Amino acid sequence: MNMLRSILLGTGVALTALPTMIVAQDATITVIKPTPRSAVFFPLVVGEALGYFADEGVTVKLLPSDTSIPYVAFVQNGQADLAMLDPNETINARLAGANINTVYEVMQNAPEGIAVLAGGSYNSMSDLVGTTVGLVTDRDRAFLQAAMAVAGHSIDDVNTVVLGESGPTLAVAIRDGNVSAISGSVFDWAALVANGIELTQITPEELLASPANTLAINADRIEELREPLEGFFRAWSKGMYVGMVNPDAVEKMLRVNVPEEWEVEAAGMGLFQGVLPMNISTTPRLGDLQTDVWTSVQPRMVSSGAVTEMVDVSTFLNDTYIAEANDFDRAQVEADAAAWLAANQ
Repeated sequence: MNMLRSILLGTGVALTALPTMIVAQDATITVIKPTPRSAVFFPLVVGEALGYFADEGVTVKLLPSDTSIPYVAFVQNGQADLAMLDPNETINARLAGANINTVYEVMQNAPEGIAVLAGGSYNSMSDLVGTTVGLVTDRDRAFLQAAMAVAGHSIDDVNTVVLGESGPTLAVAIRDGNVSAISGSVFDWAALVANGIELTQITPEELLASPANTLAINADRIEELREPLEGFFRAWSKGMYVGMVNPDAVEKMLRVNVPEEWEVEAAGMGLFQGVLPMNISTTPRLGDLQTDVWTSVQPRMVSSGAVTEMVDVSTFLNDTYIAEANDFDRAQVEADAAAWLAANQ
C-alpha cells in the first residue's frame, strides 16, 4: 500500500481575469523506525517544533515499531516510504536480494551497547562467557554477537533471553542477577536509570564508530518520492543542525514535546545527553554516506556471523538526496532556534 498522499499541482479554471492559483504540494512520508517521537532521534522532534517539515509540505507518519516483521519488508511492499535499518539489517537485506538504497545516515555512532550493573562482578565482554545476557529486543542480538566476536568469543558462549522494553522488567532482571548484562541502547539505559539502576558500559571501542541507524528506500521509488524526500531530509538536517548550535533549545523542545521522557529528571537528562552527539553527523555534509566505514565494518560482521558475506557498498549507498538535504541557510536556522527558545522560556 502506497502511503504517500500527494495533492497535485493544479491550475484553476480561468474565471474572468483571475490569476491562476498554484496549490503547494503536501505529502505524507511514512517511516518505520525503532522508537516513536523521542529524544533518541531528536531532529524529527525539533524539525516539527520549528515547522521545518511543514515548510517543506511534508507530514511525517511513524508506523508502530513493535513488530516481528523485518523493517525492510515495509519499504519493499510499499507500506513505508523509509525504513530505519542498522548495518546488519542492511547487508542481510541486500544479500537476500532486497532492492533497497541507503540514502541518509541518521547516526554515525552506534547508540547500541552492552551494559552491566555498576560495581558488579562483570567488567568485560569476556566476563560474560557462560552467563545469560538479556536482549531488549531480538534486534539487539546482532550487536551482542558482534561485541562477543570482537572480544574473541562467540554468541554461543552465552545464553540469551529477550526481556522486552519495560524499564521495571529490565531493572529487575539486572538488579536481581537474572542476567549478567543487557544488550540495548541509550533509550533503554534511560529507562534503567529511571528505575534506580546505575550502569557501566563494556561495549568494545571498535563497535562505537558505525553507520548505526540509516534510512533506506525501495530503489524503484527514488524519483517518485524525490521532491517530498528532499524536503524531508532538509527538515531533518535542520533539526540536526539545531543540536549542533543550540542544544538548550533542543532540550526545551524535547521537554515540551515528549514530556513522558522527563517524568524522571535524571532519566530524561541522561537520555538527552547520551543521544545529542549521536544524532550529529561527523561528516562535512549532514547525513552523508560513509563509503569507507561501510566497507571497513563488513569483515567484522562476517567474522561474527552477523552476515554471511560482504557486499559492494556501491550497490546500495546512494547520496542522491544529500545535496538538497544540506541546502539551507544555517544562519536562519540559528535565528529560528534562538527565537523559539526565547519565546518558550
